[in-house]
Amino acid sequence: MSDQPTSPSAAMSSPEPTTPSRSSVSGRRRRRSSRGSNVDPVTSSPGRDLPAFEDESDLIGNDQPVEEEDGEELFGDNMENDYRHIPELDVYDRDNLDDSEYSMLSEGDRVAAEAQMRKRDREEDRVTGRMRRGLLYDESDDEDDRPARRRRLAERAVEGDAPEDEEMIESIENLEDMKGHSVREWVSMLGPRTEIYNRFKNFLRTYVNDKGNNLYKDKIRQMCEENKSSFEVDYNIIASEEQVLAYFLPEAPTEMLEIMDSAAKDVTLSMFPQYERITKEIHVRITDLPLIEELRSLRQLHLNQLIRTSGVVTSTTGILPQLSIVKYDCNKCSYVLGPFVQSQNSELRPGSCPECQSKGPFTINMEQTVYQNYQRITLQESPGKIAAGRLPRSKDIILLGDLCDSCKPGDDIEVTGVYTNNYDGSLNTNQGFPVFATIIMANHIAKKDNANAIKALTDEDIKAIVSLSKDERIAERIVASMAPSIYGHEDIKRALALSLFGGESKNPGEKHKVRGDINVLACGDPGTAKSQFLKYIEKIAPRAVFTTGQGASAVGLTAYVQRSPVTREWTLEAGALVLADKGVCLIDEFDKMNDADRTSIHEAMEQQSISISKAGIVTSLQARCAVIAAANPIGGRYDPSMTFSENVDLSEPILSRFDILCVVRDTVDPVQDEHLARFVDGPVMGGSNLSGVEKIPQDLLKKYIIYGREKVHPKLHQMDQDKVAKMYSELRRESMATGSIPITVRHIESMIRMAEAHARMHLREYVHEDDVNMAIRVMLESFIDTQKFSVMRAMKKNFVRYLSFKRDNNELLFFLLRQLVHEQTTYMHSRYGPDHDVVQVSEKDLLDRARQINIMNLQPFFESDIFKANNFTHDAKRKLIVQAF
Repeated sequence: MSDQPTSPSAAMSSPEPTTPSRSSVSGRRRRRSSRGSNVDPVTSSPGRDLPAFEDESDLIGNDQPVEEEDGEELFGDNMENDYRHIPELDVYDRDNLDDSEYSMLSEGDRVAAEAQMRKRDREEDRVTGRMRRGLLYDESDDEDDRPARRRRLAERAVEGDAPEDEEMIESIENLEDMKGHSVREWVSMLGPRTEIYNRFKNFLRTYVNDKGNNLYKDKIRQMCEENKSSFEVDYNIIASEEQVLAYFLPEAPTEMLEIMDSAAKDVTLSMFPQYERITKEIHVRITDLPLIEELRSLRQLHLNQLIRTSGVVTSTTGILPQLSIVKYDCNKCSYVLGPFVQSQNSELRPGSCPECQSKGPFTINMEQTVYQNYQRITLQESPGKIAAGRLPRSKDIILLGDLCDSCKPGDDIEVTGVYTNNYDGSLNTNQGFPVFATIIMANHIAKKDNANAIKALTDEDIKAIVSLSKDERIAERIVASMAPSIYGHEDIKRALALSLFGGESKNPGEKHKVRGDINVLACGDPGTAKSQFLKYIEKIAPRAVFTTGQGASAVGLTAYVQRSPVTREWTLEAGALVLADKGVCLIDEFDKMNDADRTSIHEAMEQQSISISKAGIVTSLQARCAVIAAANPIGGRYDPSMTFSENVDLSEPILSRFDILCVVRDTVDPVQDEHLARFVDGPVMGGSNLSGVEKIPQDLLKKYIIYGREKVHPKLHQMDQDKVAKMYSELRRESMATGSIPITVRHIESMIRMAEAHARMHLREYVHEDDVNMAIRVMLESFIDTQKFSVMRAMKKNFVRYLSFKRDNNELLFFLLRQLVHEQTTYMHSRYGPDHDVVQVSEKDLLDRARQINIMNLQPFFESDIFKANNFTHDAKRKLIVQAF
């Protein structure tokens, strides 16, 4: 083994030479061994020992030596003398040679051995180089990333961009130590920026949820399946896994989102290398930011911060192309200048042409310029969140890329985005000093509609809803739970419950559309809580818009046209009925509206659309909403001696569009008045809970309504058509005879809608006979209540078989007993004067009336809570029923 190596490759293929007097040899020997090691280890023969490097990080590229700090200039004069023949030095130390034979390693065995050594080094904490601890990638990442990292460093070194402290690039273990910089300055530096990039990339690759799924890899896979360019990341998960990133994100959102988008694109392309052909950019959408700001509470403190706010979209512009990366053509020499990356606030223009040094003119190169979608929407505070006497505030939101067209006027949305300023020269003119307009650059938009509300329901919620639906008395419980702070008014509560659940819209053959929403009109005496019912519905309905007749004009209810401040074109603005699409429109003081304004909602109530023909715009808007209105009679009090049409100043066309008419009378009843007074002082009696029905918590009731509307679609199945037809013909005959309200074919559709809504209350897939019977009962109650008092009693007797459906016997008997007490009170008042404290009714009179509705036994009624709660006692000896006032 005393042969002398004659080439660098020969030196590499043999063990490293060792000299007896190595420390006394001049520096040129050191230089020679350094030069001789410049060989790619992969090309050396397997089975031989490779040269040992002290640290793998001494190499920047695969074949670039790192200059030692105390080394000498190798490329100097007479450098060929370093390689001249020196016999006394070019020998090997026999004691340090291994002459034994080694078998050839296969490629697979070598990879396995290297993986085992890496694992050993990791376990023994012998990892060298600059990779920071706590973020060690797996073996595949180790193989893929390190050469790429070396290549990036080499490229930066060639470009002259390498930082002085190379340690900053790869490892900043204490990322939260900002060394006195602001967050925005810190995340803009190359070192922290690289660290944030690596941490977020690792977070996307490695985060596993409770079910053991790699959540964000699944989301990226789903995004690619749908050819989208963005996916959602939960802020709370970032906060639990990477607290530093969650701290930086709201403080420097523009810079952080740019880094996150870059990391997300890298992860996406590692999973789907060809996806860049589908979209050039991948965006991260931040959801569930913990703090929600009101639009009116945004201040200078929030500028350039990530915020989350909510409101109703009132207007949207068209989707416009916005310059993203611009290139210019020089008109004199045709040289292409650029690219120039445009910002939101200012336009970047070239100063001079680098080819011919001319100052212009320059024209935009249309082929090479990159555009992005741009849309501007106006967000207004939700009607229910505005303090009394305040005007609603609004704010412009800018949507870019795939966020465009994600919402329309009338949508109730939550926006997460960057609150930033936008220079507006007109403000300076108006205000007299420099003022900036503020906008929100949207990052994520979430609609607060039923579909998203369904997604928000947990498994426990759905389990509670399904178990609740199996209760036989669920419909009575829902009715009792409607507006629990209002005493009595069972008929109004039932009508509102049916309207909230709604029927099924039908469109056979795409030719004739039949609405599914149930319209309700409550009319009656003042002080009977009509407006309170509307306010309650506004809070519990999934989507509701409240307006009053006096303050609502025709265009305010439907739609109006105005010039867009951006494009100066005529645009359509949504009114209350359009904003309430797929929800409820509540109109108070319905009788105070002008006739012209009232007729504008005829089409919306039946066809559920609004046709517009203004300023050259001819279109039709959707208004698929239920209308619940409250009105006062002429003169303020309802006169029972007149029909409904004579009491209310409403035309027949508008009355026929209401499915249910509820008449509210403020009758004088000492016992009921006492109960009402006690209920107002403190709900001791439980209000409408006299029948012992347990109420449903309001939060669960709201979820039950959302679930029923979205998930249950009842179908008509073997409906008793003869019963409906017979009932309709009887109602038509009575309507013509009494002249109260017109009964039309719409009322048959109304009965079907109410039957479907009642089935939906029970979460049934098919309409049962019980649902039809309940619909007939509600329709009859609505019709009979609109009659004169003289006609009402006779009609109740005629239709008693329908009206008694699903009524508790005790409730029916109590109703009959109240009639007898009223007759006896009237007789005593006329005979003996107003001073009497006790009313006596014969048990035989009550039994005669009870037999007409097939009730033979009165004893359970005498022992019921409803009998005792109304101060009735039964004198069995004298066969009398006594009520004490």
